[in-house]
Amino acid sequence: MSLPRRLTPGLLAVLGYLAAVGPFAVDLYLPSFTDISSDLNAPAATVQLTLTGFLIGIAAGQLVLGPASDRFGRRRVMLAALAVFAVASVGIALAPHIAVFIGLRIVQGFAGSAGMVISRAIVVDLSERGQAVRPLSLMMTVVGLGPIIAPPIGGLLAAAWGWRGALGAVAVLAVVMFVLAAVFVPESLPPERRATGGAASVVRTFGRLLRDRAYRGYLVAFALGFAAMLAYVSASPFVAQVALGMDPVGYSLMFAIAGAALILANLVNAWLAPRVHPRRMLAIGQGLALTAGIALVVLTLTGSLAVWSFVAGAFVLCAGTGLTMSNGTALALARTESARGGASALIGASQFVAGAAVSPLVGLWGEHTALPMALIITACVGIGVFAAARAGRPDSGALT
Repeated sequence: MSLPRRLTPGLLAVLGYLAAVGPFAVDLYLPSFTDISSDLNAPAATVQLTLTGFLIGIAAGQLVLGPASDRFGRRRVMLAALAVFAVASVGIALAPHIAVFIGLRIVQGFAGSAGMVISRAIVVDLSERGQAVRPLSLMMTVVGLGPIIAPPIGGLLAAAWGWRGALGAVAVLAVVMFVLAAVFVPESLPPERRATGGAASVVRTFGRLLRDRAYRGYLVAFALGFAAMLAYVSASPFVAQVALGMDPVGYSLMFAIAGAALILANLVNAWLAPRVHPRRMLAIGQGLALTAGIALVVLTLTGSLAVWSFVAGAFVLCAGTGLTMSNGTALALARTESARGGASALIGASQFVAGAAVSPLVGLWGEHTALPMALIITACVGIGVFAAARAGRPDSGALT
């Protein structure tokens, strides 16, 4: 297939779909945990391992498949991985035992990461230098729909067809992913720009990327922005329903409002991208998130945190992290030309590492206080602000 000259709206829509299905698969089956536990005769803690295994797979997959696409081309690696993703998805829906389920979830996460990591690399491949922030923002808008719509859709599917039906829907989406990639996604990395060498070369590439102050700074800003948002996501059920007394319907509405802020921020970012530099938008996003974190700390310490202020803080936080993540990604990937798959892999893996690090901390002081969550949000965003400031000028030249 000939190399494309530009990123068309249709291709961007397909890439957004490919990037969104993997995260969507994380949340779709969460309402089915109890049914899976009962049908497969597995303890709840063992069923939780199906989620852990998927997240491990999706983090590891990005570190492998991103650099592989730098060496062998985007399209070839993506099609191979998405074929495995589709087969694993079908196998999970038919899994006879929890051990098989867990093993296939690891494979599914590993292979499904291709949709995330390679789609990002293709977007930057086909964008003029410094102009990737708009398509990346639009892509993240699509990806951001996953946490909002997946659990209720999964609940409806499980109610109608059981947990196997819900996971069968993921298998259908996976097959559609493969077909769309095969038909519409072209090769975006010409042979003369591909990397050479084996595993040692990949390690050297990762080291070279991490030694670059600008790339490292934007990577940290992105990862800690995600960690701040995940701190809110992890703690919000306890803060909203236990500490503030919200009912499940009110909590679901609050969560949807916060998710809508993430989507709205990325739409605004895409609209402003031709006129406002992504570094300025990154600073605005971090400023919003830091303001939300500090406000939540103050309100909690003074005993003034209420439902309305928690909802407002969540809205501002998610809007700020939406701007932080999309612009941090664009600025980091603009730093490299010959290793965008590897650069995208580090970005993707960093968010899961940072998220895994903060998630257990938000409940350190029990279920009746928002203080750990607020402090972690403030600390993560504050460190991210420092890292972005240290990154230097975004036009200081790309790594080759």
